[in-house]
Amino acid sequence: MALSIPRAALFAVVPAELLILISILSGSSTPTPAETLAAAIVAPFTVWESLIGYQLFTQARSGGAGRWTALRMAASGLVPLQLRMISRAEAKGMASLALWVRRGRDGVPEDGTALSYAKEQAPLVLVLLFALIVEMAAVELLMAASEVPAGLRTVVLMADLYGLAFGLALGAACTTRPHVVTAAELRIRYGAYFDVRIPRELIASVRVRREYPTGVVTVVDDRLTVAVSSQTNMVVELTRPISVTRPLGRRAQVATIHFFTDDPSTALKHLTA
Repeated sequence: MALSIPRAALFAVVPAELLILISILSGSSTPTPAETLAAAIVAPFTVWESLIGYQLFTQARSGGAGRWTALRMAASGLVPLQLRMISRAEAKGMASLALWVRRGRDGVPEDGTALSYAKEQAPLVLVLLFALIVEMAAVELLMAASEVPAGLRTVVLMADLYGLAFGLALGAACTTRPHVVTAAELRIRYGAYFDVRIPRELIASVRVRREYPTGVVTVVDDRLTVAVSSQTNMVVELTRPISVTRPLGRRAQVATIHFFTDDPSTALKHLTA
C-alpha cells in the first residue's frame, strides 16, 4: 500500500481542521468560501485516512499483534516519520519540566560524568520566554479592545500558552539531559531532540577547539555538529563512521563530531582518561 499520499494529506487536513475550529469558535453563522473549501477538503481525506488506518490496524491484528500494539503500528504506518519524531520530542520535553522541578537528570548513571551545555544558552531562553509573555499580553489586550469573540480569544490564548510551555520545556530538557561520559561511552545530546551514543573504543582523539557553525544539529559530509548558541568547543575523531539519527528522522554516517559543553577542560580530562 502506498502511504506517501495519505501521509502528505495530513499536512493539509490538520490546518484545514484548525481553520474550521477557529471559524466555529469565532461565532460565524454564515460559512465563508474559505470555510466551505476547508470542509470540502477535510471530509474526504478524513474518511480516506480513517479507512487506511483501520486497514493497517486489521493487518497488524491478523498478524498476531495485540490491540494496543496494532494501534501503534497503524499510527506509525500512517503518520509521517517527521511528525512522529517531533511528537516524541515534545512529549519528552514536557516530561523534562517535571524532572527539572525535582532537580533530577535523565540518563546520568552513578559512575557517569555529566557535561552540561545549558548555561551558555540560558540568557537566550530567558529572553525568548520574556518575549512570549509580552506578546501574549499584548495580543490579549488588542483582541479585547477589538471585541474579538471569546471563543477565538481562547484559541489564541491556548496557542500562546503552548508556545510558552515549549520555551520552558526546551530549557528544562537541555538542563536535565546533559552530555554524559562513562567508562563505556560518550553520549551527546541536545535537549529531547537529539541523542547519540559513541562507544569509547571508537574514539580516536579528542581536542578542544572553538568554532562558530550555523544551525544546531547539522551533518556536512561525515561531520556532525551539535552546537549551542552557534558555537562548539570540542572535537571528537572516530576510528570508523557511526550512524546517527537526526531530529527529523534522517540518518547519516559521521566520523567527526563537534559539540559544545560548558566545561571543555572537564570533558577533555574524562574523555582522555
